[in-house]
Amino acid sequence: MMFWYGGHWAFWQVGLAWVGMLLFWGLLIWAIYALVTAVIRKPASRDSHDGDARQILDQRLARGEIDADEYRRLRDLLASGGRQSPADT
Repeated sequence: MMFWYGGHWAFWQVGLAWVGMLLFWGLLIWAIYALVTAVIRKPASRDSHDGDARQILDQRLARGEIDADEYRRLRDLLASGGRQSPADT
């Protein structure tokens, strides 16, 4: 009784099996890639943020938004690690 159609799969069952197999392997490869990249990535260091702040400060001076005295004061504040508030001076 199980082999009413000649004992083979219908065409849509074969297609569904192929789609399922492709999805399975695609998800497996993506999961391995995501896991490896998450392990390899390094967290951003604090120095890169200081460099970004220094670049922004340099750009503000170049655009004329701040004068040389303000630039020196903010640069020294960045170098000291922000131990004093900008309003203290």
